[in-house]
Amino acid sequence: MKNTAHLSVVTACTTLALAACGKEEPKPAPKTTEAPASVAAPAAPAPAATGTPTVIVKIGHVAPLTGNIAHLGKDNENGARLAVEDWNAKGVTVDGKKILFELVGEDDQADPKTGTVVAQKLVDAKVNAVVGHLNSGTTIPASKIYHDAGIPQISPSATNPTYTQQGFKTAFRVMANDVQQGSVLGDYAAKNLKAGTIAIIDDRTAYGQGLADEVEKAAKAAGTQVVAREFTKTDATDFMAILTKIKGKKPDAIFYGGMDAQAGPMLKQVKQLGISAKFLTGDGGCTPELIKLAGDAAEGAYCSQAGLPLEKMPGGADFGSRFKGKFNTEVQIYAPYSYDAVQVIIDAMKRANSTDPAKVTAELPKTAFEGITGKIEFDDKGDIKNGAITMYEVKGGKLGVLEVAGGAK
Repeated sequence: MKNTAHLSVVTACTTLALAACGKEEPKPAPKTTEAPASVAAPAAPAPAATGTPTVIVKIGHVAPLTGNIAHLGKDNENGARLAVEDWNAKGVTVDGKKILFELVGEDDQADPKTGTVVAQKLVDAKVNAVVGHLNSGTTIPASKIYHDAGIPQISPSATNPTYTQQGFKTAFRVMANDVQQGSVLGDYAAKNLKAGTIAIIDDRTAYGQGLADEVEKAAKAAGTQVVAREFTKTDATDFMAILTKIKGKKPDAIFYGGMDAQAGPMLKQVKQLGISAKFLTGDGGCTPELIKLAGDAAEGAYCSQAGLPLEKMPGGADFGSRFKGKFNTEVQIYAPYSYDAVQVIIDAMKRANSTDPAKVTAELPKTAFEGITGKIEFDDKGDIKNGAITMYEVKGGKLGVLEVAGGAK
């Protein structure tokens, strides 16, 4: 997943995070108070005739809703919103009180500083849990704020391993991380694409650079020589200088660590320069938007996603159909994981018989939930167990599945 954050902030956050060790006990956050009967939310069932009190439970969600990856941020938010509406329609009672879930959405603009500002805003709003953030560069610094407030956080898309290596018992993720993804990508380039040499470009974010580092390790371990290591920015659109330099190295493959907003234009320019190298990117670029931005140049490109293809998820087909019916758009990539992140939070509340953040946090490590993306269980760091990585190739203007590594096939 994913990140378009600024270099200086992300590097500092990542360095500090890697130095952390040992899980700390989260501080209790304020308990939920009863809300007036007049408060309502979409798809909520009618209040019980027995006079059972209704309690508003706030679940925060953070992703970039503006900027060049707003389409991914909205995808995440819509997944979480659909889960909230589904559970409100079912009706949930906790500790004898009828629960009405409210999604509190925030826009972090894929910027680490903004990410910490909106994280504190959610803490001040007394949310009971948080789904997000989308980007690793915003998720990592924000996680400290949630931890200090004792609020559980589940990321559906941030894949940098640092997030769950800080020792925060409030931090969880429902998809595989970049150590697993980078290993699959580097190995695939070397063994399946027979790339003896590879050039690597990244966007210098926690996600892009972190994934590129893992790809480099795996490629070298498989015998592939790295002939160039270049970087760009998250708002760049002109890659001619970098690609011209790489062209002179004649690599067999090019890997880009970053998002689809750059990967698409980059692919076009690779074709314009007549570079014949195979092109690979990670989950941040493995989207329909990549194909839209690159056009014909996307044909034959390879990419990975940290998870199963939608059609292979236990509840993927139904979710995709309902998602399109509700929002009039196809799933981009992370919406199913946002949906399941909300489900896991609600499941923990039901098991704890409490919406208190501290009690919910204590239940999350015991999770064994059958979600639409598959079975969700966490290891001692908060990472999902048996996370899958799927390799794709663009064929006929669509993402075609090549192979699935790890997870349930």
